[in-house]
Amino acid sequence: MVRRWGPKAKSTTGFTKMIELTTPITEEQVRDLKVGDQVSISGVVYTGRDAVHKYLHEGGALPEGVSFEGSIIYHCGPVVVKDENGDWQVTAAGPTTSIREEPYQADIMKQFGVRGVIGKGGMGPKTLAGCAENGGVYLHGIGGAAQVLAEHITKVRNVYFKEEFGSPEAIWELEVTGFPAVVTMDSHNKSLHAEVAAASQAVLDENL
Repeated sequence: MVRRWGPKAKSTTGFTKMIELTTPITEEQVRDLKVGDQVSISGVVYTGRDAVHKYLHEGGALPEGVSFEGSIIYHCGPVVVKDENGDWQVTAAGPTTSIREEPYQADIMKQFGVRGVIGKGGMGPKTLAGCAENGGVYLHGIGGAAQVLAEHITKVRNVYFKEEFGSPEAIWELEVTGFPAVVTMDSHNKSLHAEVAAASQAVLDENL
């Protein structure tokens, strides 16, 4: 579900209001998002880093009962501990650098129906083309705020491949509420990261 507060709607403070996203999300909802939109995510997200992406890209299967259709993958290796009741608790969950998944991401989004990716630093032209083709979006998380972001994780529903890949590389199935991010790559071939890189290169060229 997407709840939009109106195109470029402004709050009384002058800032663009949040767009509320609840997973699973549809292609239509994703294509309504544009670079610069601020989103607040609720529902279920799945963590996934290098090991999981490589495994799935090479033909590995998701665990029984797990579906990425309409899902959001979070490039994150959370710090997770068990409390006195034996339940998992996330104490830190900051985004990791996304470009490492560039060889895999577009293919995995297409194959498994992933609609969104949260990370930091942006991704490259293959992922951008995949977002346009398949109806996907890249969401930039807040770097350096791992403990704050962990407060938006309300429950650890399950963990997969922990024994095989280790805790940081496992798939953690997380319930989140009001998880903040910004659209920096959309399904309309717009990438804030590419624009910044081009502008920076132009400045360098002018001064060489």
